[in-house]
Amino acid sequence: MNLKTPYLGLELKHPIIAGASPLPDDLDKVRALEDAGIAAITMYSLFEEQITQNIVGAEAHVGSYENSFSEAISYFPEVDLLERGVEGYLEQLQRVKAAVDVPVIASLNGTREGTWVNYASLMEDAGADALELNLYFLPTDIEESASQLEDRCVRIVQAVKACIDIPLSVKLSPFFTALPHFAKRLAEAGADSLVCFNRLYQPDIDTDELDIRPKLDLSHSNELRLRLRWLAFLSGRIDMQLAVSGGVHTGHDVAKALMAGADVVQIVSTLLINGPGHFAEVLAELKQWVEEKEYNSLDELRGCMNYLRCPDPAALERANYMRLLKSWRK
Repeated sequence: MNLKTPYLGLELKHPIIAGASPLPDDLDKVRALEDAGIAAITMYSLFEEQITQNIVGAEAHVGSYENSFSEAISYFPEVDLLERGVEGYLEQLQRVKAAVDVPVIASLNGTREGTWVNYASLMEDAGADALELNLYFLPTDIEESASQLEDRCVRIVQAVKACIDIPLSVKLSPFFTALPHFAKRLAEAGADSLVCFNRLYQPDIDTDELDIRPKLDLSHSNELRLRLRWLAFLSGRIDMQLAVSGGVHTGHDVAKALMAGADVVQIVSTLLINGPGHFAEVLAELKQWVEEKEYNSLDELRGCMNYLRCPDPAALERANYMRLLKSWRK
């Protein structure tokens, strides 16, 4: 079966791509991903904080000398965008692009408005085929309303989109008051794809040391269910493509995501656990399932289990909720 999939203006050989992870920091692992058959590779994120710290540090260094004598200003150009950290990211992006033939998607992570969004254009110049903007944050400002927060995110998307000519995807958490409406606003702001979802890592408390401990847990397939729900609600109802990230570990997981309406799926945790070569098993399982079910195309499969066929999705969801609560037996 032909699994070719259009995504972000790219013609992918199938709908499975590597999500943002530390893997692209190692060129041997990048090549192993391509050898295993991955359709595209997403870089790890360049964070807003890395960029702004570089700018502040460079400005402080320049500012201490620029007024020492009249000609000094000519020796210190404007803050160099290719500062340490940022420069390293862009250089690694170029190395990854040179190492593989599959598309490479850059990742920019930030939540506040500012000049950091201009770095999106540097990623494009470094060879990125598309850009993923990860709006990763935990709302903690008690004075900022939900509408103010969403307005800020929309302005960031608009600003990033204005900087680049390559396609833009936006990665969100599921914790928005009215996610379908917000997704619609992001599409209107210029986002070409919505990635559902990033994972907010939860800290733990050390009761012996009386301290907060950061804790990283990789995903499991049961996390996919949250993504399936929202994919099914959004599929066919917003004017942008859909990607799923989180909980995709097997070929059957991929099939579920496609049935709910995903255009592509991102996998990360199973690659970190089992190594890049494990991807070949995921792809083989998907191919076998598609052949057994006798689907003629991914278009026939994609979105076949979304909520468009239901006139009132909210009512259906509540009915399923009530049915599930009554189904428990000890």
